[in-house]
Amino acid sequence: MNAPTPSSFPRPVRIGIGGPVGSGKSMLLLRLLERLVDQYSLVAITNDIYTKEDEQFLVRNGPLAPDRILGVETGGCPHTAIRDDTSMNEIAIEDLLARHPGAQVVLLESGGDNLSATFSPDLVDFFVYVIDVAEGDKIPRKGGPAIRFSDLLLINKTDLAPLVGADLGVMDRDARAARGERPFLFTDLRSRKGLDQVVEWLEEECFFPLRPEESSPR
Repeated sequence: MNAPTPSSFPRPVRIGIGGPVGSGKSMLLLRLLERLVDQYSLVAITNDIYTKEDEQFLVRNGPLAPDRILGVETGGCPHTAIRDDTSMNEIAIEDLLARHPGAQVVLLESGGDNLSATFSPDLVDFFVYVIDVAEGDKIPRKGGPAIRFSDLLLINKTDLAPLVGADLGVMDRDARAARGERPFLFTDLRSRKGLDQVVEWLEEECFFPLRPEESSPR
């Protein structure tokens, strides 16, 4: 996506977080809330097919007030709700912004069962895609639009690489080949490894039009 300018943000910055089931999307969302809640006014949306389990996970474990978190039950493949017909998520965003009109950042997480899960550019301004080493070190070279064109790719759960026989060197090589100049990072979000670099990327590439609040309500 093209780098934004301050005039291009008539709305809060919207960050999409996607990836296969179990890759670490909800953990990324939790870690970002923990790190950013005292600097920015945040709201968060999760997408599940039939439950609001991810929403409940954030409410139980995160620092954000429950009325700043909203779960969307898509009733079908989440791809549709973030890429094709985004109306459910647009309504959820409108709901949260009506409650919190000063919100600066919308974090929107959604799963996907394959590497074609991408976000509509009308829904989000930036798109972070999360894969993990347990899926195999072949995943980056399988390509697909999410691997190739997400604004930031995270290769997560690096601590498991020796246990599942994943070669991080191979994943590094193939991610470079698939993405060209687009950035990617190795992370272990449970232990917060690589989190500093993720936050640095967000603040440099996505948040620069914003002015951190001295104390944002949670």
